[in-house]
Amino acid sequence: MLSLGPIPRHGTILITFFAVASQAYTLVNNFNSANWMSSFQVQSIPDPTGGFVTYLTQAEAEADGLYKIQGNQVYFGVDNTHVISPTGPGRNSVRLQSNAAYNNALIIGDFAHMPGSDCGIWPAFWVVGPNWPSGGEIDIIEGVNIGVQDQVTLHTSPGCTVNVGTQGQTGTSTGDPSCGDGGGYNGCAVVDYVGTSYGTAFNSVGGGVYATLWNASVIEIWYWARNQVPADVTAGTPNPASWGSPAADFSGCLFDTYFKNMNIIFDTTFCGSWAGAVWGQSYCATVDASCSDYVAKNPQAYADGYWLVNSVKVYQ
Repeated sequence: MLSLGPIPRHGTILITFFAVASQAYTLVNNFNSANWMSSFQVQSIPDPTGGFVTYLTQAEAEADGLYKIQGNQVYFGVDNTHVISPTGPGRNSVRLQSNAAYNNALIIGDFAHMPGSDCGIWPAFWVVGPNWPSGGEIDIIEGVNIGVQDQVTLHTSPGCTVNVGTQGQTGTSTGDPSCGDGGGYNGCAVVDYVGTSYGTAFNSVGGGVYATLWNASVIEIWYWARNQVPADVTAGTPNPASWGSPAADFSGCLFDTYFKNMNIIFDTTFCGSWAGAVWGQSYCATVDASCSDYVAKNPQAYADGYWLVNSVKVYQ
């Protein structure tokens, strides 16, 4: 998810810590249904990626049932009931940013559901620093249209070139290893070809867990389906050294220089500079020649266009 960086917020909490894979970790934040709405701000802003989307205010999102506490889970999603104009501002959605920002972290996100693999949709779970791309960006969960694999991507200012770290990785590196090429827009990516890592397939197995570790020397992302989550993660005593090869293992860059003061972001947009740009190369173009036309006229396609979060935990 390309970004202009987090939206400035007076009183943003900055948490700095230094992590290595062999150390014991202490829980710093546990974002869940009890504290979620006081821990994240709803961002009613123009979409930085040029998407066919209207990001609602918190009051609007709650009134429309698109942002709510549902039992002991957090629900946020997109409008799936209204036919709208294809030349209007776009389909209603919710974008969230954490109040806290981090320097180095182990972030573990437990998700019961993410937006499904639907034509036009572009959901993402990511972290980003200020003054994009200078503060860096890590796209942890991201995909478009009817894709079924997660794509992990780093975006930076020029100078950060990566290779596969000593842990190895189960995913496949694609494109440019220089994360700052193209003004940061190109990014350096790894595709996780595990069949349940994203979208509808992820939801079909009851969701799962993503863990993201970044420190001065590595950025690593693991994914586990619901029935494969390590016992130490479930117990709240995470030990990355015991997890084996991650889906993505980035090394070779001075990550502390390129990734700073990172806020956690969730958003679901439509079309725009990725889902819209590749529309003509996908099955979706056989359904409708225009991404925005399809999104506008087919609200029922997005009945599964929502996140259902059990928790996001940040460890030191």
